[in-house]
Amino acid sequence: MPHIYYQPDDRSVETQPEETILQTSLRERILHAHACGGHARCSTCRVVMLEGLEHCSPRSAEEQALAKRLHFGPTIRLACQTTISGNVKLRRPVLDAVDVALTSRSIRGTTPHRVGEEKQIAILFADISQYTPFAEALPSYDVIHVLNRYFYLVGQVIRRNGGVISDYIGDGLMALFGVEDSDEAVLNAVKAGLEMFAAVEELNPYLEGMYGRHFQIRIGVHFGEVVVGTIGVADMTKVVAIGDAVNLASRIETANKEIGTNFLISEATYAQVKEQIHVKQCVRLALRGKRGEYSLYEVTGLRTQSGANG
Repeated sequence: MPHIYYQPDDRSVETQPEETILQTSLRERILHAHACGGHARCSTCRVVMLEGLEHCSPRSAEEQALAKRLHFGPTIRLACQTTISGNVKLRRPVLDAVDVALTSRSIRGTTPHRVGEEKQIAILFADISQYTPFAEALPSYDVIHVLNRYFYLVGQVIRRNGGVISDYIGDGLMALFGVEDSDEAVLNAVKAGLEMFAAVEELNPYLEGMYGRHFQIRIGVHFGEVVVGTIGVADMTKVVAIGDAVNLASRIETANKEIGTNFLISEATYAQVKEQIHVKQCVRLALRGKRGEYSLYEVTGLRTQSGANG
């Protein structure tokens, strides 16, 4: 009988005649997501065929329709629709509740339209450290999956702390705090940054198990005046912030790489939250594209949560 080798489970099991990959998984008690019950109405049971694609049955009409809609390449198959005639090796990218929510959710625009308003807000930039070698070591499909999982997890953190993600820049993001409610916007931005580090720590065992790799992030926060507005049309809109404060926040995040830190905030940010945070050091340095030197503070935790956040 043909065998299926599962990653990241590191298991090889025998499949039965006319048995789908999903049926084999469930019979062998391999936790294989299948949100729609195995009827090709979702993509949560999908697998990436690493070896033996030629031994897979042709796509059913239902699988073909879904593959076309979601732009699946030939190596991505629905386990609920695929039988095999020879040995195969595969990987299951959807492993848990987070993955199921990620692959099943519908994104609908709910942001009110803004014509432009001057506001003082906190701007957070985050970037993945050593992202290029990480991405080069993985297939493109897996890179996209990892980034989606990362953005999903840190996006929850940002929203929970009253922020909104304004933009994604490759592996980086920009989030705004105080767009709707300016009360404690700066503290919320710092809290979100610390919780984002915690979210990455929770993500890393997943990355280690799937790919034998992990990553870190760098964060910069600045508090300043910008013009906040909405750009885009119909349901393709987003809230943006325009102004020099945005450029400064970006430069502060980049400065982490230069001085070997992970979380830096500006002097304006520090002035708003200095009684509520722990800092390790203050450094003065020139920022690329800016005149003069700036005082930056390395954040290590919250005074009210020093045991949890450093």
